[in-house]
Amino acid sequence: MSEISITLPDGSVKSVPAGATVADVAAAIGPRLAAAAIAGRVDGRLVDLTTPVADGVQVAIVTERDPEALELLRHSAAHVMAEAVLELFPDAHFGIGPAIEDGFYYDLEIGRTFTPEDLEAIESKMREIVSAEQPFGRCVLTRAEAEKVFADQPYKLELISELPDDAEISTYASGPFTDLCRGPHLPHSGWVKAFKLMKVAGAYWRGDSERPMLQRIYGTAWFSEKDLDAYLTRLEEAEKRDHRKLGKELDLFHFDELAGSGLVLYHPKGARVFHELVEWLSADLYERGYVEIRTPHIYKAAVWKTSGHWDYYRDNMFPLQIDEGEGKEPTDYAVKPMNCPGALLVYRDSVRSYRDLPMRLFEFGTVYRNEKSGVVHGLMRARGFTQDDAHIFCTGDQIIPEVKAMLDIVKYIMDTFGFEYSAEVSTRPEKSVGRDEDWELATRALMTALDEWGLPYQINEGDGAFYGPKIDIKVKDAIGRIWQLSTIQVDFNNPERFGITYRTAENTEEQPFMLHRAIFGSMERFLGILIEHTAGAFPTWLAPVQAVIIPIADRHLEHCDAVRRRLSKAGVRAEVYAENEPMRVKIAKAQQQKVPYMLVVGDKEIEADTVGVRERTAGDIGAMGVDEFAARVASEKP
Repeated sequence: MSEISITLPDGSVKSVPAGATVADVAAAIGPRLAAAAIAGRVDGRLVDLTTPVADGVQVAIVTERDPEALELLRHSAAHVMAEAVLELFPDAHFGIGPAIEDGFYYDLEIGRTFTPEDLEAIESKMREIVSAEQPFGRCVLTRAEAEKVFADQPYKLELISELPDDAEISTYASGPFTDLCRGPHLPHSGWVKAFKLMKVAGAYWRGDSERPMLQRIYGTAWFSEKDLDAYLTRLEEAEKRDHRKLGKELDLFHFDELAGSGLVLYHPKGARVFHELVEWLSADLYERGYVEIRTPHIYKAAVWKTSGHWDYYRDNMFPLQIDEGEGKEPTDYAVKPMNCPGALLVYRDSVRSYRDLPMRLFEFGTVYRNEKSGVVHGLMRARGFTQDDAHIFCTGDQIIPEVKAMLDIVKYIMDTFGFEYSAEVSTRPEKSVGRDEDWELATRALMTALDEWGLPYQINEGDGAFYGPKIDIKVKDAIGRIWQLSTIQVDFNNPERFGITYRTAENTEEQPFMLHRAIFGSMERFLGILIEHTAGAFPTWLAPVQAVIIPIADRHLEHCDAVRRRLSKAGVRAEVYAENEPMRVKIAKAQQQKVPYMLVVGDKEIEADTVGVRERTAGDIGAMGVDEFAARVASEKP
């Protein structure tokens, strides 16, 4: 039998029989690897174990420890679930069933609503399918063959009709279920070891509200019961930390349908937290050479046409018409979805010199975006929100140092709040504007700045803004979830569109670059993430109420109020719990409200001019003078 040579990840070359599959390669390497193998990579492409290998290719064996293993598992779990649905509901129509972050889903139509009992039955049937270790078999069909296989599946037929004429049409079969699928898949259903169906939700076919509403069953799958249990525990913890739940319990904010979906109403405590964040970052920015601007909430459509938003972003904007007076046609306006045009208009109001650059303009500007109702989610995805925007006008040579200075701010903020973070560089999208050389210069500058600053990064191909590349900062919260937060963008499009220039040392006119940056990003989103990260227990400097003063008896109330006034003058946000309740109840209430300090006052404390201090996690930490306590609180501000 003739042999072929393949290259392994370590660079070594191995000979295998002609016609060998990826599974055969794994077996040739060793029995333990063969037993652990779930897929392979041939010249970097993920494939099934049954895929034949050709002479000269590079082959890597994929096990459950591979970064893509969970996606492979969850895609296969979606097929197992679909097979279970088919066996229980033979007339079901199937949409799509992809792997998603932490799980999978399948869109289905059965003629009625799924019940909790249905989900239990589907899970039970899935366990039977898993126990049977059914292989996932791949088959390549002609278009006519595929249309025949899916003759009674209208959604699959629609997908087939949209495939290019030269597309390879492949299916995967497991038991009686056959799906239109590119693959790859696990070797057999027995690898779907630990799974759980989570919920059912409505989902329009292809995300189009004009199309049929299907039912989407969500599930999760892991390689071990231990991992599944850990995930379910994280979900329980996330539910306890849900910012919407804590926002209500801590009296921070609410949403009101009378006001409109995605529009937050801050209560006094929430507004105080918001205010403290703004004041803290503003003070830091002034020290770093920024200056503040304030710009309108609406502009004429002409502004958005100049910026390009009218063409590229109009569906996400709130347009309106304003009557300009008798005999005049109404003028098109739009509520701003971005703050950037305001900074451009401020810049171009005066003649600028190279000596003015870099010009760093910051603004806490509220914007409004017409998000679809299905994606609006508390503070995390709102229709109205405030951005800690800044726009820096600079020369090409100043891009790298300015981006590095922004990364300094990122580090300061992330370290202050205890976030681990990483970076991602997003490159030119398909729908974009600008010259290739500008994109190349800007993208290279962002990467160089990250390299010189020392922050590792991933590349996200094609996900830049339409006007330039960007850096996205992603943070990990206290329970391990990843959130996209800060963004730094290079813009060479709007300076050209708005015709802004600066006079060089040689007395010529040049166009500056414009850098967009938001570190908190959306203030609302950051606040939501911070609430969940801290479980509502804000650091002392940010807490809306930093201390509650608890009188032991009513006769101590007057002195407690005097203590509150003293603390207020010293900059401490304090309240007196004056209700006629036992002290233990007042302490419990303060703990429930996540107040950092509880100050107990009785006869002894009045005589000594002290307060008995309880810290929310450490408990009783002893007596302290009022001024000493105020100094302690002041020392906790970053």
